[in-house]
Amino acid sequence: MSGNSAGRAFIGSFTTNGGKGITVAEVDRETGALTVVGSTDTVPDPSFLVASADGTILYAVSEASEGAAAALDIAGEVPRLVGGCLRSVNGDGPTHLTLAANHLVTANYGSGSVTVLPLREDGSPRAAVFVEQHEGSGPDAERQTEPHAHQVLPDPSGDWLLSVDLGTDSVYVGAVDRVTGELRPHGETALRPGTGPRHLAFHPAGRHAYVLNELEPTLTLCRWDAATGVLEPLHEVPVLPEEAAGAPDRTYPSEVVVSLDGRFVWTANRGHDSISVLTLDETGEKAQLVASVPCGGNWPRDLTLDPTGQWLYAANERSGDVSWFAVDQETGVPRHAGSIDAPAASCVLLV
Repeated sequence: MSGNSAGRAFIGSFTTNGGKGITVAEVDRETGALTVVGSTDTVPDPSFLVASADGTILYAVSEASEGAAAALDIAGEVPRLVGGCLRSVNGDGPTHLTLAANHLVTANYGSGSVTVLPLREDGSPRAAVFVEQHEGSGPDAERQTEPHAHQVLPDPSGDWLLSVDLGTDSVYVGAVDRVTGELRPHGETALRPGTGPRHLAFHPAGRHAYVLNELEPTLTLCRWDAATGVLEPLHEVPVLPEEAAGAPDRTYPSEVVVSLDGRFVWTANRGHDSISVLTLDETGEKAQLVASVPCGGNWPRDLTLDPTGQWLYAANERSGDVSWFAVDQETGVPRHAGSIDAPAASCVLLV
């Protein structure tokens, strides 16, 4: 692939539910279209993926009861395992991972913990050096009897690491020691009990964060102070239209994305099977739901914005496809433009 109009996408999927593992697709930047070029099932259940800063290494979780993480070389058409093995995260059911302070960090949903793994020179993870165990519970008797770390990511300054815990209704803030890998706890921000926070995304200016709740279809707007490492909840707004509130089936929001210019927030909503559009004011502290469109399939587990800001991609797990949408640059409303088959799709990463 060559030229400015081409890129690549990597689609993670649940191999235990018929997925192909990691699927590689060519991306046409002009049309948003994906064309599958290969796949590998080297990593079981690679439900979430992240790329190295230089785009040469792909990192994947293996969302198994005995969780693992892996590094894959993506120089060729099909990703190739680096380091020869999957590395245990000393935790259960990892659902998310990120790079921070030259370490690989995973959020382990099943065990409610966060694991730090150092990296070798070839980019592959070494054995875990630190595991932070979350503590607590929430009022939902089915989903919140114990901690469930669902996401971990650095703040825009790179000084802090935030982990979102669905089970404890909170966001943990800490810092990874670049030398030892120790995750030093700094604070815990409590959100409204029973909301079940799943993922958060930062405003491009770095002073606000938006926490998407899974157990209630709302978005919690927060102020973020990178100087002190403090996340301050401000208020919640709905991510579903009023007419959806009385639907017999529950909706479980899954992913939140902020536009490159900080004007829009999009959320993926499983159950309602939609993508919602919220507008942000100039301060970044106020949001308003303005539209909700079909996600192009069933059970959108992930939502990704391409590097140009022109296209949104939804990984629809139960219908087994990835759909792409052209984003109206004035209104933020996405328009369905195409889809490809991707059985048990769980995430989409564009590089």
